[in-house]
This record gives sequence, structure tokens and C-alpha cells, in this order.
Amino acid sequence: MHYADSSNACRPRFKRAAALLAVVLPAVVLPAASWSEAAPPAAAPPGEQLFEQHCAGCHDAPVGRIPSREQLRRHSPAEVFQALRAGVMREQAKGLAVYQMQLITGYLTGEEPGEVRAAEPESNPCKGAPAPLDLTGSDWNGWARDAGNARYQPHPGFTAADLPRLQLKWAYGYHGSYTYGQPVVVAGRLFTGSSTGRVYALDARSGCTYFTFDADSSVRTAMVVAIMPAGAAHRRAVIFGDDAAHVYALDAASGELLWKVKVDVHPVARISGAPKVLGTRIYVPISSLEELAATDPKYPCCTFAGKVMALDLATGRTLWTARMTAEAKPLADEDGASNAAPNGTQHFGPAGSSVWNSPTIDEARGRLYVATGNSYTNVKTATSDSVVAIKLADGAILWSSQLTPDDNFTVGCPTVNCPRNPGPDVDFGASVILHRAPRGRSVLLASQKSGEVYALDTERGRVLWKVRLSEGSPLGGIEWGSAADEAALYVPISDALLPPAKAAPGLSALSIASGKLKWRVNAPTPACAWDEQSNCRHAFQQAATVMPGAVFAGALDGHLRAYATNNGTLLWDYDTARSYQAVNALPTEGGSLDLGGAVIAEGMLFINSGYGRLIGKPGNALLAFSIDAR
Repeated sequence: MHYADSSNACRPRFKRAAALLAVVLPAVVLPAASWSEAAPPAAAPPGEQLFEQHCAGCHDAPVGRIPSREQLRRHSPAEVFQALRAGVMREQAKGLAVYQMQLITGYLTGEEPGEVRAAEPESNPCKGAPAPLDLTGSDWNGWARDAGNARYQPHPGFTAADLPRLQLKWAYGYHGSYTYGQPVVVAGRLFTGSSTGRVYALDARSGCTYFTFDADSSVRTAMVVAIMPAGAAHRRAVIFGDDAAHVYALDAASGELLWKVKVDVHPVARISGAPKVLGTRIYVPISSLEELAATDPKYPCCTFAGKVMALDLATGRTLWTARMTAEAKPLADEDGASNAAPNGTQHFGPAGSSVWNSPTIDEARGRLYVATGNSYTNVKTATSDSVVAIKLADGAILWSSQLTPDDNFTVGCPTVNCPRNPGPDVDFGASVILHRAPRGRSVLLASQKSGEVYALDTERGRVLWKVRLSEGSPLGGIEWGSAADEAALYVPISDALLPPAKAAPGLSALSIASGKLKWRVNAPTPACAWDEQSNCRHAFQQAATVMPGAVFAGALDGHLRAYATNNGTLLWDYDTARSYQAVNALPTEGGSLDLGGAVIAEGMLFINSGYGRLIGKPGNALLAFSIDAR
């Protein structure tokens, strides 16, 4: 699960449609006899009343990744409203009228948004049309620059020795948003999404804006630029998914919508991992927010199945679907449906095994690999917390290697819709890395929230070696991913939810051949630029990125650091949690570093700063660095 941790204090407050629409806020009328008495306290404003009724149970006693009321106040009106209307809180807000979402947003942020998200253009348009877009070997196209998801840039355009001269070249402010995904850079153009759903196409050298596009929901996935088939006039297209399970194809030059399809009709399905493109097909991972929906005791938990889907690049038509669990069926109580109090709600199973990460393509073997999330029910599921091999041609599952069985979990635990004997919620958020050794042998490297790293053989998924680097937790362990060069795997450890005595945040280098520890550095003492030190953590939660001689690791305290790949010596440290004068003239603040890591291409480094929607500090900064800011 990759949204929020379980909490005894997280009592569901959302009612179903009729009750929600009947919220009435009458004026208080006192009887005549009371006029001589002290007047009672004034009624709370409507937005506060709605928040207290529907939201406070979770957000006033947050645990794990549930943001507090004060953290919610830091977000912009656009992103709070978007989360309720079509984003990560859409299931909890089901039945709320639009005006009620506006009232809640206004209470939290001081401004009630309009029903339709503003679509005003950015203030720094590029002059003239962009040059023809030709894909090159130095691009960073997708979650990783290669189909094997190593997050390794062999042609960075600068060296490790140059890093002391790496300086900020420009900053860009996301419009009404906190940072959400990871930028990509292709042939001098940068493409990125945001929490409000706005998609940006920028000039990578200057940060000027070529176009924006407003998707239906938040866009967390990294994008991938693809050459459309001949029948589509050989256009270059930008492919991405949103939090409402839509996949989009935009013209990369103009931002024109070429097609949009909803790939999963489950009400809480989403796309969190970046799609992959090979030839004329798009491979899309499907995840969900059903664990969060399960906080409602009346929710019929649980029915979602993680999937990988193949789509036609030209049209978006579905070619095949690979399900990670069997279709859910009604469960009787003796099936161990959950430990929820009897309320007449039907329970279902199996469910879960979301695919949170970007698929890993093995073109030589005609297959792809994904790592999966936890199960939501007690029904035995062989593909949860697993590495799964899928045939590219038809979606057939070739093998599944389950690395943590019986990790059954929902956010309702331990109160409602919770599997009996719940698991630790240590599923896989990170993509599998396909590593090809010099002598031709390939291995799969899988990094888990449990704090464990595995090497598996590609033919059957057999574990070749396993190393535990930390105790792990629902927020990692290894949260969003490791990086690999020719010989070593670089593993960032978060342990953000563990008590200090047990936490082991830091960065380790492992031999890919044996799993042997080559070196380890502990995360420095947190050095947060913001005042709220209780929300200051030094966890290395962001995905790592490696280039020859240097590996980059981002921390929740806002620092992006580079370490020498041979011995872990600190080479460069930049605190991104500061104010910036943005090239698009928006108020711009950096914050915590999380999710998508550093992107290196064409002699520049790009990073999103401010993924602090759950823990840490939110911000809206996209930062571009180059040697001597040239």
C-alpha cells in the first residue's frame, strides 16, 4: 500500500450519498428564557463543520502517511479540491456535493475554488515552435532512461569531478500544485505532470513553456515519449496515466489530445507507475486506492485486482490484460472475510496485488516483469508481494515468485475491513531492475519496503541471494527504488515510520554478483529549513539515480546529495527546501524529496522538490541544475 498507514484513530466519517447530501447547517435559535444567560459559543463555519464531520477522525490523529490538519493547510486550494473531486480522496468524498468540497477546501486553505479548475496559461511561453523531436541515447525517457529500470545515465554530459560546480540554472513553479511525479527529458524538451492534473512541456535549457494540458485527475506517473505508428502520421506522442485510471496520448509538439481511454472501471483504480512503450504497444501498470476506501465500514471490501495492460499505441485500444489476482467473489464469514463488526456489508475476495511501479521490459526474452503490492483480504493470493514475469505477446503469466506471503492489509486495520491476522504492509513500490552481467547472464533486482533486497534469476524467479538492510516499515525500507550501474546496486533506506532506535536510514552499495555490502553511509542528521522540526526526517525515501562515479539520493529533509560510487564519500549536497524566483513568475517553494528521483540528461540534472503531501514539507518546485549554471 502506498498512500496511508493504518491507525486506530482513523475512524471513518464519510456517510453514503443520501446522508452526505443532507448536511444541514441551521442557525441556532435560543428559547426566550435563555436570553438573560450567557450566549453559547457561535457555531463553527460550515466548512469547519464539514471537515469535523467527514475528515477530522483521520487527519486530527494521523499515523504514518496520513497528513495532519496542519499539513493539509499548506496545500493550495486547487490541489485540495482536486484530491476531493477526482483525486486520491475521491472515494472518501463520494456523495459530497461540489459546494461541500468547496467549503472544506475554503476552510483548510482560506480560499474556495471554483467548480472548474482554472486553466490560465503559464506566464513564460517559449518563442517560436519547438525543433523536431528526435529521440537520442542521452535522453531520460520514462521512469528510467532504459527499459530495464536501472536508473543509470551513462552519458550525463558532466563528470563526478564536476559536481562541486553543479549550480541551480532555473526553477519553475507548478501551478496550484505540489510536486507529484518525475520529469522526463527528451531531445531538449522536458515533460512533467502535477497533483492538479496539469501537464507541462518545457524547454529543458531555459524552462520556458511550450504548452500545458489539464488532465482529468492528478498525474503522478513519469511520462514516456514515443514515435507513433505510420498510420498516426509519425507524430511524437507523450504517454502518461492519471489517478482516475485514464491513459492519455498527447501530441508532443502541440499538446493536442490524440486519444484518452479509461483502462479500469473500478471506482478507485489509478495509474501510479509510468507506462512503458515498446514498438507499437504501451504497457500500463494498474494500482488502486481501495485500501483507503476500506476505512468505511459500509464499503464492500474488497474487489480490486492489480493488473498490467497492453494498449495499442495508435488508438489506446486494449490488446490484453494480465490480472494479478482472480476475480473477487462474495465471502461468507467462515471464509475469514475480515474482523469488521457485523453491519450487513458483503465482503469479497481475493483482492489487491496492485502494480505501483513501472514495468521492466526484457525484449530479448519477450517478457516484462513487475513487482506487486499486498493483498487486501484473507483469501490466499500467490501473486501479492511478488515479482511476476508476463509474456509480452499475450499477457500470459510465465511465473510468479512470492517473496512475502500473507501480507494482507487495509488502512481500516485493526477496526474495520481488516483481514484477520493482518500483514506488515511491506509490499513493493519500486520497479524491478533487469541487470545484464558482462558475461551475458541476467538477473532481476527487487527492492522491498521490508528493507530486503533480492536477486532473482530471469527464467523461473528463483532467489539467488537476499540481503536485509533494515527492519523495514509501511513507508520503507526501500520505498521507491534502487539504482544500478555495471557492478553495484545502490539502495536508499527510508525507515521513516520506525522509532529512532530501530531506524537505519542511509544509502548502501551492494555487489550485484553476490549481494555483499560494498559500503554504507548513514543519513546525515536531518537539517530541515522549515520551522516544524517535529516533521523533519532524514529518511532516504526517494528513488536513487546513478551516473559514472556518483549516485544521487534525495531525503525527506529536502537535501539532494551525491555520493562517490566507489566508497560513499559525499561529493555534493544541495538543500532544495527554499524559496525560488521561478522563470514562470509563480511563488515557488521547495520541500521534501520523495518518489521520483534525480533525472540526468544533456549535461543537466532535474529534480522535483516538495512531495510532502503525507509527511515532510510540501512544495511546488521543479529545479534544473547545470555545471556553473551554464
